[in-house]
Amino acid sequence: MDMLKKVPVREQDAKVRATNFEEVCYGYNAKEAQAEASRCLKCKNAKCMGGCPVSIDIPGFIREVEAGDFEAAANVIAEASALPAVCGRVCPQESQCEGQCIRGIKGEPISIGKLERFVADWSRENGFVPKATKEKNGRRVAVVGSGPAGLTCAGDLAKMGYDVTIFEALHEPGGVLIYGIPEFRLPKETVVQTEIENVKKLGVKIETDVIIGKSVTIDELMDEEGYEAVFIGSGAGLPKFMGIPGENANGVFSANEYLTRSNLMKAFRDDYDTPIVAGKRVAVVGGGNVAMDAARTALRLGAEVFIVYRRSEAELPARVEEVHHAKEEGVEFHLLTNPVEILTNEKGWVTGMIVRKMELGEPDESGRRRPVEVPGSDYTIEVDTVIMSLGTSPNPLIASTTEGLEVNRRKCIVAEMENGQTSRPGVFAGGDAVTGAATVILAMEAGKHGAQGIHEYLCGKA
Repeated sequence: MDMLKKVPVREQDAKVRATNFEEVCYGYNAKEAQAEASRCLKCKNAKCMGGCPVSIDIPGFIREVEAGDFEAAANVIAEASALPAVCGRVCPQESQCEGQCIRGIKGEPISIGKLERFVADWSRENGFVPKATKEKNGRRVAVVGSGPAGLTCAGDLAKMGYDVTIFEALHEPGGVLIYGIPEFRLPKETVVQTEIENVKKLGVKIETDVIIGKSVTIDELMDEEGYEAVFIGSGAGLPKFMGIPGENANGVFSANEYLTRSNLMKAFRDDYDTPIVAGKRVAVVGGGNVAMDAARTALRLGAEVFIVYRRSEAELPARVEEVHHAKEEGVEFHLLTNPVEILTNEKGWVTGMIVRKMELGEPDESGRRRPVEVPGSDYTIEVDTVIMSLGTSPNPLIASTTEGLEVNRRKCIVAEMENGQTSRPGVFAGGDAVTGAATVILAMEAGKHGAQGIHEYLCGKA
């Protein structure tokens, strides 16, 4: 075994998986996991932990995997994370824990994410349940939203003894884990629902079909229903558009709607009646993970798919792994290209998209080189469907119905990063509702900070 190289992970063949919604990556088996764990240098000053937003004891759980004590490894992870099977699949480890791995200096870093996934999958398959919470303290906390921030905050508070109820607007809990990430990346029944059930086993209650700001307000939760604190983890589900001619045409979707129809409403399954426009030639505008998810979903629904992104491949915000998988499956990339108009027929349906070539200029405030239009470079891509994946912002409903709750110019809730405290006493917030659209693991980090902030706040009130 070459200790400088990762143990390869098994995957579906690209041509086969492009026609189905089954999970792309098979993950490690026990023998492969132990072999990969044996590559760990067991650093005394483990930099990988500094790269983990939720501070998992990475060397600790890897040590147990190498020894074959997978239950002990699961206990180590459970101390810090309520969603290990999710994180092991969708976290950008290459820029976080694995990006800090010392083994990666003279070789390939340890596959920390794949090992975390292995432990989580072993736990599910062998009936492992996280340790029971301690005795309840009788104090009630409400959590708005059952996505990664809300689930993490609720789980941590339950472990501290609080009586926690999550209020979810949709009919199924899970937030973006359910409606935003496709089945082929994150299986819903086997992975997401199992981890939600584990949070419930800590004592957390979940009420679905409750729209905070409409069904009940934050003030009513605190003043009339007896909740001493509230954590807002409602995410960022309001899609952004370009404002170009033709954007209101039939056949133009936000990635948010397109993915929700497929993921939450199961439009990709023949035994469901949810309508979805599959399209024959689909353009996806954007270069993030959501754009890759939308493109790969459209591909599986039978379309020829084009990613249109205004910067170069080096600036693509999507994970390298997701871009690699999209290319393998046959998605075509039009880079340094930006839409200027969507063309329609006399009935208002999309027939094509005029795009303009770009070149990279000086860096902007994000540090990436600013795309600059190339005069006279317009050309037309023939498409019948356009999916806009340009980011999302928080729904303004909660802020507009909660007096004194400060928001910024992007309509994101203003909250302290270290504890989630907002401008309203007793009201905390974190995740995409505060930062705008970001990653699952950063939302989880915010949920942990919010839980600790609520605990300190309520201890101060006692």
